[in-house]
Amino acid sequence: MAALKESSFRHELPLQELLTGITYSALAGNTKADRTICMVTSDSREVVPGSLFVAVRGYCADGHRFIESAILNGAAAVICEELPAGTSQLCLYITVSDARIALAEAARIFYGKASDRLLIIGVTGTNGKTTTAKLITAMLNANGISAGYIGTNLCRIGDREISLDRTTPEAHGLHAFFSQMLEAGCRAVVMEVSSHALVLKRVYGIRFHAAVFTNLTREHLDFHTTMQEYASAKQQLFDQLAPGGFGVFNGDDSHASQMAARVEREKIYCCTLQDGVRPPMTCGRLFKADIIERSIACSAIALHFPDASIDMKVRLPGLFNVMNVLEAAAVGAGMGVAPEEICSSLSAVSAVDGRMERVGDSSTGWSAFVDYAHTPDALYKALGALRELKPEGSRLVVVFGCGGNRDKGKRPEMGRIASEIADEVIVTSDNPRDEDPDTILDEIERGIVSGHYMRISDRTEAIRRGVSMLNRGDILLVVGKGHEKYQEIAGRKYFFSDQELIKKYMQ
Repeated sequence: MAALKESSFRHELPLQELLTGITYSALAGNTKADRTICMVTSDSREVVPGSLFVAVRGYCADGHRFIESAILNGAAAVICEELPAGTSQLCLYITVSDARIALAEAARIFYGKASDRLLIIGVTGTNGKTTTAKLITAMLNANGISAGYIGTNLCRIGDREISLDRTTPEAHGLHAFFSQMLEAGCRAVVMEVSSHALVLKRVYGIRFHAAVFTNLTREHLDFHTTMQEYASAKQQLFDQLAPGGFGVFNGDDSHASQMAARVEREKIYCCTLQDGVRPPMTCGRLFKADIIERSIACSAIALHFPDASIDMKVRLPGLFNVMNVLEAAAVGAGMGVAPEEICSSLSAVSAVDGRMERVGDSSTGWSAFVDYAHTPDALYKALGALRELKPEGSRLVVVFGCGGNRDKGKRPEMGRIASEIADEVIVTSDNPRDEDPDTILDEIERGIVSGHYMRISDRTEAIRRGVSMLNRGDILLVVGKGHEKYQEIAGRKYFFSDQELIKKYMQ
């Protein structure tokens, strides 16, 4: 995979044209706007001569502290909320009330308003964003709607993959990708939209052709403080629907009505797995799935569109993946894809990297899965799905931990869930980051209610031990890192792959 900085693609635009799209209160310094801007960035280290630097107040650092550095690096203009004590006649200072909004406005104009010419589908929720977004992307591409993808650690444009540091890039990174996708012939973009991105205005000004709500459970309370605040952040996505857009909602989630509260009735597409139950919200179109048969490899379902019913297979384990497929199908219907083509293309998707990904072959007589589950609800659903599907008399073994510098309240809850559902539990390190790994394990242990567990802080040894415990028919679930190929310890990332270790010890 090629690593690429979000801002490395160069464009040029007259500064005067850029100013016409930014809401500003005053200009200072060199006010002759007869220059050309070659880059928009909020990172002073990326600035090259001719750049526009936007001083954003972050949680760890205030961009205003780096204005002088940006000018020394050649910034032609600076957007700031407060002028520095001394101004330079080499630079134009543009004062605004909200630098994050100005960054989004400037990026949209700088990249030729590419976002206005693409069908943008946003997927938000606590769990299921990546799987649902990748299902939608695969379905659209299979049906002649060329679509790019932006999500967890990855941007895909055609055959090119670009590694990302976060789920939803900063505004200037997003609009740079939109421009590249348009140039590559994309008609649509499917992107995961995190609650952080919504609060921090990374997607400000983007009009979404479709917006999807997967679910809402405890997560990111180190950032949002309360569940209500977290829910309100997610709801903002649906305020940004384009005039002809529509919203797709997991109607089985208790927060769906709140998410859809400000969406017009005919634009509400409700998805449900409930049998014989009235839709939990007033909706314009109803999508429903009936389970015909389930196994550890797939689910046979009857998918009911508003005007058709089709039998299909979901080649991803668990009821939550049936809902992910149902939501993707609703998006396809809203974009004019025929039900038969929707089901055919979604049936062809057999794996999503790090999301209930089956590792190795079946010759061992037991099964191993890797999943990204790092919330109580995700762990509950992943374990529950495998427990229901495992052969009688076999055991379910789980290896898991919790990341450092994140919501600590979920740690004992995840310990409780693992010990109540799994037959054998191995508690280990995830990404401890700047925390003491043993302190994290102490907090997980407080919730464990069963004696069938081990504590092995070394994740490599924990996975080895988990594999060595397995007998024919048993199932191993290794969760927390999923697609990640690193372990973050004390500010450094080291190569680490749950999948590779499982394959190694399988032999």
